[in-house]
Amino acid sequence: MGTGTQVSEFTEVQPLELTSLRDESDVETARPRSGAHALPTYGLALFAAVLAVWAVLLDTTASVGPGRGELAILVGIWAVTAMFVTRQRPEEPLGFLLAVGALLGGVAVLGAATLGRAGILDSTRDLASAARAFGLVGVFAVALHATLGLPDGRLGSTARTVSAVVGYIAAIAVGVVLYSDRPEFRIAPLVVLGALCVVIGVTGFVARCQRATVMQRPRLQWSVWGALVAAAIAVVVAVLAALVDWPDHVFAICVAGTVAVPLSLALGSLRRHPIRIDRLLVHTIVLVGLVGLVGAVYLLVLLGLGRRPAGDERTLLGLSLLAAALAALAWVPAREWLTDLATRRVYGERHAPDEVLRTFGSRLTRALPLDELLLQLAESLKKTMNLDVAEVWTRTAGRLERAVSVPDRGSAHLDLGPEEEVVVARAGVSGPAWARVWMPVLLGPSAEPVMRLAPVTNSGELLGLIVVRRPDGAIPFDEDDDQALTELARQVGLALHNVKLDSALQESLDEVRRQADELRASRARIVQATDAERRRIERDLHDGAQQHLVAL
Repeated sequence: MGTGTQVSEFTEVQPLELTSLRDESDVETARPRSGAHALPTYGLALFAAVLAVWAVLLDTTASVGPGRGELAILVGIWAVTAMFVTRQRPEEPLGFLLAVGALLGGVAVLGAATLGRAGILDSTRDLASAARAFGLVGVFAVALHATLGLPDGRLGSTARTVSAVVGYIAAIAVGVVLYSDRPEFRIAPLVVLGALCVVIGVTGFVARCQRATVMQRPRLQWSVWGALVAAAIAVVVAVLAALVDWPDHVFAICVAGTVAVPLSLALGSLRRHPIRIDRLLVHTIVLVGLVGLVGAVYLLVLLGLGRRPAGDERTLLGLSLLAAALAALAWVPAREWLTDLATRRVYGERHAPDEVLRTFGSRLTRALPLDELLLQLAESLKKTMNLDVAEVWTRTAGRLERAVSVPDRGSAHLDLGPEEEVVVARAGVSGPAWARVWMPVLLGPSAEPVMRLAPVTNSGELLGLIVVRRPDGAIPFDEDDDQALTELARQVGLALHNVKLDSALQESLDEVRRQADELRASRARIVQATDAERRRIERDLHDGAQQHLVAL
């Protein structure tokens, strides 16, 4: 870190993108890639697909939910998702749970379709009723188990295990109720079971998210995205049906919208190239919230009318609802574009005056030289505040020196005594009246200049001065300008303080290096003296005692 280099650490918010993350095996100790769940998962998934196809080909008159074909396709999608998740992460039980859920769904569809066949035996009818009842409630129980085990399918704690067991027990109880009512099928017990599973699942999922690791969080976010999209489709279709009696097959569309859930689980399970979802999730939440707000407003309007629209009223309400939804979706980009257009017309460039505060912090993170950083600051101030002159002074050895000025006015300095430094540091943002008393040299030739002086301080120490001036007769500075200058002076003070610490650290490092060099030189001199003394003793022994002994 050299002198004049900004070393302040500010966290710069990076744009969130759908970029790749490193696989958790690169940063953590990967679990052994065991294939214990692979073969059972593939077998159950294929069996579920066979049951779904069988239900479609069965000659029956039974009405199976939104339709046998749609349910069969949905079961097939879950089965394919189970195999895909297992292929990506064979060491995790999530794929096996999905395959069990798909199998139970296939059993339920086949049982419901079998009940509509003509001339079936009573034993077959009882078996089909049991398959329909227990297969359907089993889907709810397995869904709760998988939700509590996200992102990998492992429950991992006693509380989640107990919750999953409660879900299975409740599902068995509801299954018994549904089976006992055969051939009738009451929806109320199923709604109660679904509500119980939702409450328990959401509670456990939120707790898991709060303790999730960095690598687990994207997979959990994918699950949230899938559930949010499915719920949004259901809400939008329900609102449209309540307002304009469109579309016709509400339940079928809601069931088809749940395809987003297995899709999100598959995308979240990618091991080689997992995809970040944070930016997409944020936009999805915003758009769903806006559309939901529009729908709620129209429902309130419908309640105020006291009746459902009919005829031309329904068409008009539908068109207005569409226009409001499009306006809500276009609000965010339109607001950004209009704000940009307005600031360009009012301030002459893209940013308003307070934008200098937001951009200065990001510039600090780029390790720019101090003089370049201050020059960019002065240029931004001149443009955004409609200034005639923008100057930044820095304090060095008891004097203020003009570091940068826009336009360039050359170098200058101003000597300050200790008492004057204290007064300037405590002055705050001041005008020409204060400058006329304490710093008249900054007033210039104008009799009534439109100017502001903002002392740059840190912990009460004067580090510099920001001087801004507008042309004579221009609009005076207001409170917003003074507040912006105060905050900007604080940030500049922090930057100058860090530069001062950087200089002190550099001087300390230079002193340590100098002392180390002197120590090495001293050791070298000691070694040289020792070698010289050793050679002298060697010569004395050779020329003196050795020769004497030889002569004897």
